[in-house]
Amino acid sequence: MSRKEAPRAGLLKAALAGQISNAQGAEALELSVRQFQRLKGRYSAEGAAGLVHRLRGRPAARRLPGDVRRAVAALLQSTYAGFNDCHATEKLREVEGLLLSRSSVRRLRRALGLPATRQRRGRQGRIRRCPEAQMGSLVQLDASAFAWFESRGPVLALHGAIDDATGAILALHFRPTEDLHGYVTLLRELVTAYGLPLALYGDRLNVFVRNDPHWTLTEQLHGAQEPTHFGRILRDLGIGFIAAGSPQAKGRIERLWQTLQDRLVSELRLRGIATLEAAQAFLPEFRADYNRRFSRAPAAATAAWRPAPRDLAAVLSCRYRRRVAHDNTVRLGPRWVQLPRRRVYTGRRLELRECLDGRLLVVADGTCIATQPAPAAEFVLRPRRSPSDDRRPGRRASQSPVAEGGRYPPTGPNAPNPSPPRRPSRRVAPAARRPPSRAHPWRHAATFAIRNPG
Repeated sequence: MSRKEAPRAGLLKAALAGQISNAQGAEALELSVRQFQRLKGRYSAEGAAGLVHRLRGRPAARRLPGDVRRAVAALLQSTYAGFNDCHATEKLREVEGLLLSRSSVRRLRRALGLPATRQRRGRQGRIRRCPEAQMGSLVQLDASAFAWFESRGPVLALHGAIDDATGAILALHFRPTEDLHGYVTLLRELVTAYGLPLALYGDRLNVFVRNDPHWTLTEQLHGAQEPTHFGRILRDLGIGFIAAGSPQAKGRIERLWQTLQDRLVSELRLRGIATLEAAQAFLPEFRADYNRRFSRAPAAATAAWRPAPRDLAAVLSCRYRRRVAHDNTVRLGPRWVQLPRRRVYTGRRLELRECLDGRLLVVADGTCIATQPAPAAEFVLRPRRSPSDDRRPGRRASQSPVAEGGRYPPTGPNAPNPSPPRRPSRRVAPAARRPPSRAHPWRHAATFAIRNPG
């Protein structure tokens, strides 16, 4: 007898004794008077056993047939052993022709005593985050690799930034891949058009945050890892960065990609645009139309933008520590800069800044002492090494084209081998060992020990 059926016996006994009426008993059990009369008749005829539900103990009408249960049990233990519930359900439907739900497969698996492939996490409670009140308080940025030209052109990565308070698109930039150059270019457009925001909100890409477990001794003493090149730029500009724990945390820009993958693709198809340059030229027009339609007014009228520094081009750069050679030059990969002759910096470690436009700046004591113009070819800003490598003794940067910056390495069957030739070893062969002469003291000591054993 269930917990719901247990209290009925006392009320029915009182009704049969005439202590309460049928209406009072029905109201106490939250039943109709007619149903209460039926229960009273069963109780008087069968006793407490008559109060048990009539369907208890009978097989369910939608119960799986025995042959189907046995077939599924055999498959879960042999062919689909180790499959998770969803995967096994798909295989049973598509391959075996058995139309079962995932919950049915899960019940059969648990009845067989088979453990789950992965532990199911409980649903986590989330709190809806309200948008910021001021424009410029928080900017969300991300990139989406998508077939923006459909079959008319290559797959590109669209880098974007959206204001959290208004939902307006602040900057858009097309790149062949999601990389540091695209995010620094996006930051330059954002800062040039509006100013410095208070904080940026992005994912845990290695461009933004350090994902490696290596800690140098200096980092251990400071209690924090050195930031990435993009993190150094944000630190110098006074911009905070919030790393999202999930895509849902930065849901505004994730929903923006769903909108752009619908509207922007249609607009590009309507205009017949199929190249990166033409699409980049169309983005300002599309962004203005989008903001006119979908942006909203912020809760606070005063914006939180701050003015950009005058040396913004020097701040938007990758920084490296290099030692000055004996000829008063400093080298960064295949490029080198001649320092002025009025002062000798030989042996000192100076800071080199590789800017977004390709210029090289040599900084000593906070002052730029030499520059080198950008290369003639199209330049792509790539990290040559991680920031912490400058603090690791005995480690040199990789000389591969991917790590050296500059243009994208050529591809195809006729592309050269990207790995550089190995330099010949400078190790000197060890001299051949010569046995000591007969007059050597070691031989006399050994002879004396043999002749006088004790």
